[in-house]
Amino acid sequence: MFAIRKIMLLEFSQYLENYLWMNYSPEVSSKAYLMSICCMVNEKFRENVPAWETFKKKPDHFPFFFKCILKAALAETDGEFSLHEQTVLLLFLDHCFNSLEVDLIRSQVQQLISLPMWMGLQPARLELELKKTPKLRKFWNLIKKNDEKMDPEAREQAYQERRFLSQLIQKFISVLKSVPLSEPVTMDKVHYCERFIELMIDLEALLPTRRWFNTILDDSHLLVHCYLSNLVHREEDGHLFSQLLDMLKFYTGFEINDQTGNALTENEMTTIHYDRITSLQRAAFAHFPELYDFALSNVAEVDTRESLIKFFGPLSSNTLHQVASYLCLLPTLPKTEDTTFDKEFLLELLVSRHERRISQIQQLNQMPLYPTEKIIWDENIVPTEYYSGEGCLALPKLNLQFLTLHDYLLRNFNLFRLESTYEIRQDIEDSVSRMKPWQSEYGGVVFGGWARMAQPIVAFTVVEVAKPNIGENWPTRVRADVTINLNVRDHIKDEWEGLRKHDVCFLITVRPTKPYGTKFDRRRPFIEQVGLVYVRGCEIQGMLDDKGRVIEDGPEPRPNLRGESRTFRVFLDPNQYQQDMTNTIQNGAEDVYETFNIIMRRKPKENNFKAVLETIRNLMNTDCVVPDWLHDIILGYGDPSSAHYSKMPNQISTLDFNDTFLSIEHLKTSFPGHNVKVTVDDPALQIPPFRITFPVRSGKGKKRKDADGEDEDTEEAKTLIVEPHVIPNRGPYPYNQPKRNTIQFTHTQIEAIRAGMQPGLTMVVGPPGTGKTDVAVQIISNIYHNFPEQRTLIVTHSNQALNQLFEKIMALDIDERHLLRLGHGEEELETEKDFSRYGRVNYVLARRIELLEEVKRLQKSLGVPGDASYTCETAGYFFLYQVMSRWEEYISKVKNKSNTLPDVTEVSTFFPFHEYFANAPQPIFKGRSYEEDMEIAEGCFRHIKKIFTQLEEFRASELLRSGLDRSKYLLVKEAKIIAMTCTHAALKRHDLVKLGFKYDNILMEEAAQILEIETFIPLLLQNPQDGFSRLKRWIMIGDHHQLPPVIKNMAFQKYSNMEQSLFTRFVRVGVPTVDLDAQGRARASLCNLYNWRYKNLGNLPHVQLLPEFSTANAGLLYDFQLINVEDFQGVGESEPNPYFYQNLGEAEYVVALFMYMCLLGYPADKISILTTYNGQKHLIRDIINRRCGSNPLIGRPNKVTTVDRFQGQQNDYILLSLVRTRAVGHLRDVRRLVVAMSRARLGLYIFARVSLFQNCFELTPAFSQLTARPLHLHIIPTEPFPTSRKNGERPSHEVQIIKNMPQMANFVYNMYMHLIQTTHHYHQTLLQLPPAMVEEGEEIQSQETELETEEEAMPVQADVPSLTDAGSSQEASASQTETTPSQTETTPDQTGAGSNPETLSPPSESTATMVGPEAAAAEADTPQDTTSAAEETK
Repeated sequence: MFAIRKIMLLEFSQYLENYLWMNYSPEVSSKAYLMSICCMVNEKFRENVPAWETFKKKPDHFPFFFKCILKAALAETDGEFSLHEQTVLLLFLDHCFNSLEVDLIRSQVQQLISLPMWMGLQPARLELELKKTPKLRKFWNLIKKNDEKMDPEAREQAYQERRFLSQLIQKFISVLKSVPLSEPVTMDKVHYCERFIELMIDLEALLPTRRWFNTILDDSHLLVHCYLSNLVHREEDGHLFSQLLDMLKFYTGFEINDQTGNALTENEMTTIHYDRITSLQRAAFAHFPELYDFALSNVAEVDTRESLIKFFGPLSSNTLHQVASYLCLLPTLPKTEDTTFDKEFLLELLVSRHERRISQIQQLNQMPLYPTEKIIWDENIVPTEYYSGEGCLALPKLNLQFLTLHDYLLRNFNLFRLESTYEIRQDIEDSVSRMKPWQSEYGGVVFGGWARMAQPIVAFTVVEVAKPNIGENWPTRVRADVTINLNVRDHIKDEWEGLRKHDVCFLITVRPTKPYGTKFDRRRPFIEQVGLVYVRGCEIQGMLDDKGRVIEDGPEPRPNLRGESRTFRVFLDPNQYQQDMTNTIQNGAEDVYETFNIIMRRKPKENNFKAVLETIRNLMNTDCVVPDWLHDIILGYGDPSSAHYSKMPNQISTLDFNDTFLSIEHLKTSFPGHNVKVTVDDPALQIPPFRITFPVRSGKGKKRKDADGEDEDTEEAKTLIVEPHVIPNRGPYPYNQPKRNTIQFTHTQIEAIRAGMQPGLTMVVGPPGTGKTDVAVQIISNIYHNFPEQRTLIVTHSNQALNQLFEKIMALDIDERHLLRLGHGEEELETEKDFSRYGRVNYVLARRIELLEEVKRLQKSLGVPGDASYTCETAGYFFLYQVMSRWEEYISKVKNKSNTLPDVTEVSTFFPFHEYFANAPQPIFKGRSYEEDMEIAEGCFRHIKKIFTQLEEFRASELLRSGLDRSKYLLVKEAKIIAMTCTHAALKRHDLVKLGFKYDNILMEEAAQILEIETFIPLLLQNPQDGFSRLKRWIMIGDHHQLPPVIKNMAFQKYSNMEQSLFTRFVRVGVPTVDLDAQGRARASLCNLYNWRYKNLGNLPHVQLLPEFSTANAGLLYDFQLINVEDFQGVGESEPNPYFYQNLGEAEYVVALFMYMCLLGYPADKISILTTYNGQKHLIRDIINRRCGSNPLIGRPNKVTTVDRFQGQQNDYILLSLVRTRAVGHLRDVRRLVVAMSRARLGLYIFARVSLFQNCFELTPAFSQLTARPLHLHIIPTEPFPTSRKNGERPSHEVQIIKNMPQMANFVYNMYMHLIQTTHHYHQTLLQLPPAMVEEGEEIQSQETELETEEEAMPVQADVPSLTDAGSSQEASASQTETTPSQTETTPDQTGAGSNPETLSPPSESTATMVGPEAAAAEADTPQDTTSAAEETK
């Protein structure tokens, strides 16, 4: 009835926006109309596109529409609405409850869920609840009064809405009871039940809805009905229902006070449990003599399920009903009547309510962190197939709000665990199938293949099982030794030997049943093919040396081991080990740990899951203290702007902006609408650096009420007091001068910098090219100078972003001894300085020697005997007794005596350090004025004093002897700016906290690309001080309009919303942001393709002024163009493997344009080729290798990669292939479009099927601009690069229009041949020059020789790929998808046409495509021969 394809098509065609809602009114409302709207909204949610925009534009009829939905949801199933249709309505309601941030939706939903809904409770229960919370009674009485004033019709309507959820529950229970135990059941009923439980979970997991709804749910005893239902006991149909039910049970008993929203502690939960049992005992004692034994027992004896059943089981149904009614669980049973409830229901009701529950944290602590084979291949927990979004899953969701920090961490823990399990499954399947395990003739295992990431185990022994801690039943640690034989290529051997401490590996047992030589079929189930039996995780401690000791990581080189055999010491999971051993002993199962025969490693970048899970678990076990000002915002409650600096009680009034402003004019333009008062009137003195005093409002920004003072108040609030100050002289050497910022920040950038310097939460939205990194660096520098005692932590998503930050920080006035970089990315830093821990230790040691040399020179210049420069300590005494005494004596001589005028010459005459400063630029003293010379003298002394201050700081490195201790000291004491990736923070939290790491400020770059949990962990990398967090500032810089964190499994990405970053969630909740609004990356015309997505994003002046932006792109008529690509040889997109999309026509066209640009003279490294799919990326790389990769005239583009991978990078010219020709695919996500459009600075050329993309509503703002230009490529072949033509001018050269790809390919081929011939002609003339000139032209000549070779190698007519070649090329690339760790394992039959020129088909005139000169290199002489021939000629 609801064909998903048709719904997709209707939604894609804007059925909702352009027809349904536009024409909706109460008069035309019908069942079909309602269902159509609901289907469209549900489809929008499934596709992850904004759903409520249309309703917001025309909100008038929404209340009526919503009431119709409520009515339809409660209608009888055998009536107008079928159960399947009501399931659609349930899903629609669920989406409404999850969209409370939309005002229109919230206003409707609030009428269903608020205090008045307690009308649905039975009277005794209502009385009990009002007694518990006295203030609610007052509200309840008010509600009753208001109801009396309403007219009867309105009151009836209100009652309907308030009772809606209670009635819906009753309807659900009736559907549930209609499910038989073993007879066939329609899946409509099952899906209805699943969706209903999903709705209940979502209502319970949000505090605003839970607050009132939890009591209603409890009063309906829904859980008891469900657990006793037939559906739970149906193995297949009820499996998902049971999992959802467990989640609902977890949330109904969640450890939170529904009214206050406070998390309940272990003790409070125990108290609640005891209160319940004792009230039951009191009722039993007072009214039921048969329960005396129960009433008089102690609680611990009677609160287990078994003992409760023992006491209550023998009672009659009526007695059980009476007990329940005493506890206000059921209505009172009249004396004469029998109960209508089954005994089973009544017993379960009492038992489930009073049994003791294991606490959530205990369950978590007993859980193994590594997934085993049972979880890895369980489809319900980790869905394999591409998740379409139609069904519901038993997974937690990450929406806007969380109940408590525990709930927040737990949901993230579960999702992170499952997402990493999905990736582990892919890796295991890839590696193990490559090893080709077969059964040998003797019944053992033989491996027919090999894998880069896995090795057969030679020996495995458990070497240590440590005693458990007190109160635990699992060992504190379990260690084992794994021996493997590394008879592999050197680079792979290095990878295995390079396994670091804490790297995770997997131990696998396979028992194949297939005989030697069986082919592996990837489409058939994996486990039975390879005979996989067990999977267990382990963590590397280190490799063992010859003597059996663990080789420690450190700055020392590793020892060289002989032979091929290597042994690794690994840690096993103690919880898992204990479970396995218990199973072996109690059930006689085999010992898992004696069966392993494969060890698999994973790529280090993807292998941090265990440490992250451990970190989250540790956080849940500690009292995780988030600063008070952040707590509610993180959970999504309260005033979203409460952590903005303007509302913080500790706002700072005076800040030193250091070198932020370039001049006083810059400062004035940076605060538009403010009145700037400078403390000095002389313009010559109004030079930076400036201190600014801001008006700080007390009382959280409330204005004074009295009328006459109001103007004065607003006037004051707009006045800034600016005080220029002079940085004290730092010494006479040129390097003493401070480095300065040179960027003229815009006023929004200044607002971001100001907010970042103030305490509180600062969110900066930085669109592409708006200088996010510059703002970040300036904030860091300003905090460093304003608060020298504070320490700042920098966290980014990628090492690349961290490196960019560091390179810019080094250009500012920050002492490099205060910088430290943690993690493994410091190797890529493009500076000769090493900021890693050991790099800093070496820097300190080297600097110490340099400084002691300076002390020696100073000592010699002062003529002091002895060895003052022996250690930092002796240098300290030398400073105190020799240097300070001389300085004090000098000051007493030259300082102004009260009665005489100061003498300029005295400053220089008495100066005691002339000889020491003899190597500084002379003369040191200018002799112009006493003040100037005195400042110079003090600068010289500051220079000397700084030497001794630094030596005092370096004293610790003399006392600490090992590199490790020194690096720890640096981290904890010395460094002021510490940088790491979010992954490193999650991995190393335990170590950092243990060391006593402390920091005051956090700055996060790329915040919208970081997973929610990886954003949260860096807030807690330190222990609280006296129960409070010392965190003062949290600055997040990101762009939620670009791509979110990468989640590989579609189910977690879409259903659980795991791709939502904390940054995006804060923006959705309404936390104030500073939106940077001027970009300086791209031409203004290119910026227009994506600036519609941002609040007034404009251009910086230089985008109009600089010649590179105003000059046209040589050889191309337009600076951006959308080029339509039709089917090539009858084929558009193809899909050699599932979701591995390719489009040969587009790939060839893109490469042809790239070659054309290079032949015109464009530098190849200024061009990047992007595409939206991995399959196309591999195909384009293949074509480049085949056409032009090793051709010196053309070369390779800077990068060929996917749009997603290129986020955060840029290039001058981008060629983009959109691949799809049947459906838009994931480009429909506007964030991907924004990234794709914003990577180019000067030219963007997009190859796509125009008819498909121009109809897509979400892409209209960009595609309407693209389609306004011609859809055929316009080129100017005679215009060389670079050109003087201005952008937008008509060219003086002839414009040629390219109609299709074969024409372009032919054109490029001819152009190439022409170029070769002209160069050849030039080369001939060169040979006839006089000898002297030839020598000068030698360099050119050798280049010509190369070209000559190429010409010989060039085929007469271009070879053309036929589709069969494309297919083989596609398969080649398909076998090397990005997730495959083993790129080097391609067997000869997998190489494909990409590397084999002989597979080219014969030329066909109509589709001539250019082939690179190397294609026929076999026919030509070898380059060496040609070169020698050329030399002979010369």
